[in-house]
Amino acid sequence: MIMGLKYAYQPKTEKFAKAYGRALRISTKGSVIVCKVLSGMNLQKGKRLLNNLLIEKESLDGKFYSNASSEILDLLKSAESNAEFKGLDTEKLIIKASAHMGFAFWRPRRFKMRRQKRKVTNVQIVLEQR
Repeated sequence: MIMGLKYAYQPKTEKFAKAYGRALRISTKGSVIVCKVLSGMNLQKGKRLLNNLLIEKESLDGKFYSNASSEILDLLKSAESNAEFKGLDTEKLIIKASAHMGFAFWRPRRFKMRRQKRKVTNVQIVLEQR
């Protein structure tokens, strides 16, 4: 666990699983949109939505957000395996997801010197059993 890390959502029950993606090379704007749509969804519905975004079957605001969808889907699978390890029922899990801008020092120095900005995002996923 990363020292001093606080999640944007604090679960109210004892039955939950977490996953955290730090310094992901995805757009913060796109990942915030995808996370807002995912929050409050059932786990199976959320995975289906992300898969449909990847194969361009569904869109959000006319866009597919393929990079953000693939990274968030990997995190969601990681959180699901954490929940299975804890013995939680995967049919009753609700997604709480949030995305935030990453720190500037995660950008490689050589790009910083040339005044090129790199997209860095932190994504937090909490699966809570209802």
